[in-house]
Amino acid sequence: MTPKRLLLVGGGHAHIEVLRRFAAAPPPDVTTTLVSATPGTLYSGMLPGVIAGHYALADATIDLAPLAQAAGAQFVADPVVRLDLYIRIAHLASGTVAPFDVLSLDVGSAPDVTVPGAGAHAVGVKPFAEFLAAWEVLQIDAAAERVRTVAVVGGGAGGIEVLLAMQYRLVATLGPHPPRFVLVTELPHLLALHARAVRRTLGKVLVARDVVLELASPALAVEAGAIVTTGGRRIAADRIFMATTAVGAPWLAASGLECDDRGFVYVDDCLQSVALPFVFAAGDCASPLSHAQPKSGVNAVRHGPPLAANLLHAARGTPPEPFVPGRHALALISTGDRQAVASRGLLTAAGAWVWRWKDRIDRRFVARYRIAGGG
Repeated sequence: MTPKRLLLVGGGHAHIEVLRRFAAAPPPDVTTTLVSATPGTLYSGMLPGVIAGHYALADATIDLAPLAQAAGAQFVADPVVRLDLYIRIAHLASGTVAPFDVLSLDVGSAPDVTVPGAGAHAVGVKPFAEFLAAWEVLQIDAAAERVRTVAVVGGGAGGIEVLLAMQYRLVATLGPHPPRFVLVTELPHLLALHARAVRRTLGKVLVARDVVLELASPALAVEAGAIVTTGGRRIAADRIFMATTAVGAPWLAASGLECDDRGFVYVDDCLQSVALPFVFAAGDCASPLSHAQPKSGVNAVRHGPPLAANLLHAARGTPPEPFVPGRHALALISTGDRQAVASRGLLTAAGAWVWRWKDRIDRRFVARYRIAGGG
């Protein structure tokens, strides 16, 4: 039999687990190609630590080429710009094409620029490479006293972690009078997906660090130097970062995939496209029909093992296996200063020991994918 052509688009957390499993047990009946816009994957759980200066960028990055090589896969560093699902070809930015029999998408999310002015006057926390470049510029400008106020839009765990990490790093480098930080959210309270005790704990941290909380303040527009909220009120900021729910890469829906209203690919319990059985999606770019999931690194990591199994089922023509995520995922939310808050369901804990626990988990995760000389 001719081996089936499996195309993995994106080097996200689910796909690196697929590659790790293929490296441990190479499937003889599948030829695999990984196409990624970037040569490495930054583990999202370590992003706040990179911002705060606890890790070098290399500590948190998984090199994709060695991992692909260990899995017997071809690696192509070139972003996909369009899919032709009728003839099963992915069109790459360079003008080349990548054919496939089975397609898997793990491309994360794109900045939401539907807020007027956000594309011109704000930077999304995702994709990470663009955010980190803006963060480097901010540090230089803050040292030159060209930045007085930094605003983060989004009251979830990701926005809080990024804000506290930036503030910690600037205090460490500039002294006790860094730029003022503002956290803006449309909701009446922070951390809508977490227990009340977690909200209280992190709320106290933010207040103790003089972070200005702008609750129930939807970002209706972004201008140069300000966020426009209800009633035309303007929240002044010299730098604005968007940590709100992102959107799917535009080429996903444009290629004819069935997507939700934010452009994420609808999938069933097998992580299989509801419209096209030879297409799978995982991580942030997937929108499960039967169970809503927050866009998080934890959930993307959970997708890896069932995705690996079901891609082989699809290649071999055998029935896929449903995946049901656990009800509560453990979240370890860092607060910038080598402290962290643990959140799982109604349970919470906080302190330096939680950060040390998180540090061990994160380092082990990255080390798992550094094989065959990678990283």
